[in-house]
Amino acid sequence: LLSRPTVSEVMQYRRFVDERIMELLDGPLEQIASLLPIVELGLHHEQQHQELIVTDIKHVLSRNPLLPTFREAKQGSPERRAKFGGEPRSLDWLEREGGVYEIGFRPGDDSNSMGFAFDNESPRHAALLHPYRLASRLVTCGEYLRFMEDEGYQRPELWLSLGWQMVCEQRWDAPLYWFRKDGSWWQFTLSGARLVDADEPVCHISYFEADAYARWCDARLPTEFEWEVVARDAVEPGEDVTCYNLLEREQFHPCPATPTAPLPCQIYGDVWQWTASPYSPYPGYRPPDGAIGEYNGKFMCNQFVLRGGSCATPADHIRPTYRNFFPPSARWQFTGMRLAR
Repeated sequence: LLSRPTVSEVMQYRRFVDERIMELLDGPLEQIASLLPIVELGLHHEQQHQELIVTDIKHVLSRNPLLPTFREAKQGSPERRAKFGGEPRSLDWLEREGGVYEIGFRPGDDSNSMGFAFDNESPRHAALLHPYRLASRLVTCGEYLRFMEDEGYQRPELWLSLGWQMVCEQRWDAPLYWFRKDGSWWQFTLSGARLVDADEPVCHISYFEADAYARWCDARLPTEFEWEVVARDAVEPGEDVTCYNLLEREQFHPCPATPTAPLPCQIYGDVWQWTASPYSPYPGYRPPDGAIGEYNGKFMCNQFVLRGGSCATPADHIRPTYRNFFPPSARWQFTGMRLAR
């Protein structure tokens, strides 16, 4: 792989930008007051790209036939497995009543983000939900393996038409970074290649794969509103979320749900959770004036919403209203799923 510009050129440009920004911020407050919202948006946007850099590094290293290690695995995951005995968390269904629920960000609802939210999380509005059930944890690799063993990738009746087209054209037969070796399934991680752990959340799957799996097991993906209602009750505003497998844990890989974790398990962290909701504006949404108006609005086409954050998402991006989005064929992010019925 060739890369231009060079790393030294990138760092030189970064220092130049940092110096110019600091010069601006050192000016009189009355002169920079109008810039502060843009600076705040820029900081949160940079954090998004830091997560993207992690997944880009993983993708680049996966193309190397030596499957190199980016960093050694932390000891947290093996310790968790030793402590809890390796027994998988059972799958339960959490019942939710139907009704009209408030959806979207409202200042004061969450202090993890210090009052910040992206424009696509507003305006707050009412949504009607019918009674539903949400899975108590994420879908595991072991469960997804059973879908594969039942020829899930060879059965067009399970797939959306565009998804089946991707399966045929790209020759998908497993999640991204999985490969066969000595009769077993392995996966590439940022700590090198290792055997697929049946109890870990399945990761690096597209919306098409998540949708096909859900159809195979007589379930579906939740809508983003169904997910948000459960997530809002799972964590109190301002509650510490660093107990979840987020960037601060530095695992950079999803971990199994522990038997003692409160329900719903893994509502945040580990993997971004595909929803059944197309990425579209909320009722009454108006893009901000100027260039910032292009930040989210122009992407509201041919993409699906993901919720919950991943093992590479910073804790101050964790809130129930946060909306991520990717094309339905995207697989290189830490993406997985939770079922609904």
